[in-house]
Amino acid sequence: MSDRYADEAVIRRILTGSKTWAFVGLRDNPGRTAYDMAQLLQSRGKTIVPVHPDAATVLGEPGAASLAAVATPVNVVAVYRNAAHAGRITDEAIELFRTYGPRADDEIRAVWYPLDVVDEDAARRAAEAGLDVVMDRCPAIEWARLRLPR
Repeated sequence: MSDRYADEAVIRRILTGSKTWAFVGLRDNPGRTAYDMAQLLQSRGKTIVPVHPDAATVLGEPGAASLAAVATPVNVVAVYRNAAHAGRITDEAIELFRTYGPRADDEIRAVWYPLDVVDEDAARRAAEAGLDVVMDRCPAIEWARLRLPR
């Protein structure tokens, strides 16, 4: 895979400028990577929205059963599911962002695919829809690599 979806400026803008992340696949299981990343970003001041069919509360935040059921605008959709599901989730993310209406110049609208979640076609569709895309990257590693404030 190329570094096409690993632009440092985009990663920095997403990590520093975003406020709310929807974590698709997040459930109340501290043994899962999604839980660790949600907890890390929450500790850095981000609001997290757990998205899982159980719609359970995770890390004190109420869950949604699907992206369509998310009640608050989000800046980033993080795809913490197997790559086989990334295409469907990306299409749902594109539709979610479309429901927000016109985009302000400084508004972040992004899809983040963590390590080992690679779907070039899904990423291309997201980019064509005007979304920022980061693929095969870990928020914690990128936060440290860019030496962002804690």
